[in-house]
Amino acid sequence: MAEINVVPYIDVMLVLLIIFMITAPLLKEGVKVDLPAAGAQPLDASFLAKHEPLIVTIDARGRLYVNIGHNQDLPVSEATVANRTTAILHRDPETPILVKADTSVPYGLVVRAMVLLQRAGAAKVGFLTDPEKVKSAVSHDASGAARGQN
Repeated sequence: MAEINVVPYIDVMLVLLIIFMITAPLLKEGVKVDLPAAGAQPLDASFLAKHEPLIVTIDARGRLYVNIGHNQDLPVSEATVANRTTAILHRDPETPILVKADTSVPYGLVVRAMVLLQRAGAAKVGFLTDPEKVKSAVSHDASGAARGQN
């Protein structure tokens, strides 16, 4: 008559019980993480209605596009971006400067574009995270009338 020796199974069960008794209180409390406070705030829709933003778009190949000027669908050089940025900031120093880039764009290209814009005179450069909100605020001013191109 053969019998199963259950003593090793009981030993394993007791070890697991002790492990769970020790780790359960730790899982309940969690780990405290001190996150830094972000000082950035979203742009106000009324501000965007008064000041049309300059949006520099970067595609996956690193080509730059500017939403103001001729041939907005064609890529432009870095010198053209700098010249247009300087001209727009001389005309309206409060113009918001935004960078729009896909997640496939390497981080170095985004930093390079931001440095280019800052050298052209932009004190602050922001990231465009909600293009629909900016598009709707730019296309209509506070009275609801459509804005024309300058």
